[in-house]
Amino acid sequence: MNANHLSAASAVGLLLITLPASPSLAQCRQFGGAKQDFKVECRKLAYDWPDGGPPILWSRDLGEGYTAVLADNDMLYATYRKAGRDHLAALKAKNGETTWDFEFDAPAHPKHVIEFNAGPRATPTLDDGRLYFINCGAVFHCVDASSGKVIWRHDLWTEFKDATFLNHGYSASPFVYKDTVIAVVGGRGHSVVAFDAKSGDIRWQKHDFDASYATPKLIDLDGRPQLLCFMAKELIAIDPANGNLLWEFKHGNGYGQNISMPVWGDDHILFISSIEQGGTRALKLTLKGDKTEVEELWHNRRVRIHHQNAIRIGNHVYASTGDPNIWQAIDIRTGEVCWRERGFAKSNAIYADGQFIVIDEEGYLGLATACPEFFEIREKVPLLGSHAWTVPTLAGTTLYVRDNEKLVAVDLSAKS
Repeated sequence: MNANHLSAASAVGLLLITLPASPSLAQCRQFGGAKQDFKVECRKLAYDWPDGGPPILWSRDLGEGYTAVLADNDMLYATYRKAGRDHLAALKAKNGETTWDFEFDAPAHPKHVIEFNAGPRATPTLDDGRLYFINCGAVFHCVDASSGKVIWRHDLWTEFKDATFLNHGYSASPFVYKDTVIAVVGGRGHSVVAFDAKSGDIRWQKHDFDASYATPKLIDLDGRPQLLCFMAKELIAIDPANGNLLWEFKHGNGYGQNISMPVWGDDHILFISSIEQGGTRALKLTLKGDKTEVEELWHNRRVRIHHQNAIRIGNHVYASTGDPNIWQAIDIRTGEVCWRERGFAKSNAIYADGQFIVIDEEGYLGLATACPEFFEIREKVPLLGSHAWTVPTLAGTTLYVRDNEKLVAVDLSAKS
């Protein structure tokens, strides 16, 4: 280990001391993990890799799509598309073998942008033995996780009049709240819809906002749950129990593409970002009685996150931003950019054991150390094909990464 590695290791140690405990994502049942923050509590990962990269445990053919892999005990759940049919499959975590594979006809919509294929974009959600899956064409299935049998089904763009059509395909993961599962639909009177988790019956449907691509995110504001829905022109917060609007804040761009999930902190500061003139904002939320006050702390138009994720560590947010792409560290309190560093193409990441595990769109897998003072890429190896736009999944010390052809399991454990 060279001197730079030693300094990086020291910085990592400091970060680990100050970080609050994050729930284990050995079981990853929804997009972003248990707290939707892309952090994994793990203390036994390798800090350096052998020549040629970390050991590959197995690799298997998959298919088109950008959804993250779910991990639950000894099972994985993955979606993909082949020959005009969409698939939701249960795989054995130890070797990737298929246990069951639910498939259905899914013709591409004639108005879809097909340059990036019509594979699934919205990561499924697993809860109470049921998988909730919405494909690129907004067909919503509830499937039994043990058998792959369909429990109920809705076609969101057909059943809900004037639902928001998304030319890059439906992308927001369904969100389970108590005994309901909530989907962003868009359109008059049904911008957000809650379904009974078991029967699929509509519990409530409300609001008149156009939908966009971001997955809903649950936050807790002084004991009051609020579900954040990043719509086409605004961020809204609703009561997840009944759908009532709690507040809204305008944040739009020329394309109606708000994609990256908001980032929330214990200091009640909310970080939101999108492309073009939308830029990045920090909002301070304050609960006063039954009302939520929303104060804009800063707006930085130079920081623009497209379909990548952002991760907050302490008082800073780290993300792959812009085009051409660079990694940045942003002070959540002021909007100041502490550094800008190249080295990865457009990329997604998770944070575990004091380090960032990165997969970029060119298929490179990497390890990086980041703190407010510097960004260091310690390892970087070619692993996948192009358009590797899926956030990695870490279960224990096994990393699951995919592109539009294959799924790969990688051993990231530290060796004695």
